[in-house]
Amino acid sequence: MANNLMRFDPFGDLARMDPFRNIDDIFKDFRVTPSWSSLPSEPRIKMDVAESDDAYTVKAEIPGVSKEDIKVSIDGNQVSISAETKKETEEKSGETVVRSERYYGQQYRSFTLACEVDDAKSEARYENGVLELTLPKKSGPSGKQLLVK
Repeated sequence: MANNLMRFDPFGDLARMDPFRNIDDIFKDFRVTPSWSSLPSEPRIKMDVAESDDAYTVKAEIPGVSKEDIKVSIDGNQVSISAETKKETEEKSGETVVRSERYYGQQYRSFTLACEVDDAKSEARYENGVLELTLPKKSGPSGKQLLVK
């Protein structure tokens, strides 16, 4: 008669577990050179916002557009900037475009400020690819304080 008893070790499987057994699967699709599809599809409007006691100053980088293609809208304390870049068609015989990284289309950026903006006194200037907005704050209280009874 043979002995069919086995010693049970509940932690034996954990001790034999190899945490790096699938490490090759992680790097299977990893490439040293970045693919073109990993680049952002459209540029973002980069901007700086500064605040003084009476106004906000916004500087937004929007290179390569004409000032006629930039639109700024103000609704209370919400400011929206949009710019449209137009595609220039260029044909050259005997040349094939391998990669074009220039963006053609619409760029849009919207943000909310802490105080409401006086849109009647606001100004916008565009020079050397930088849009500069001067957004005066509305005078007077912007909200109503309730008396607690």
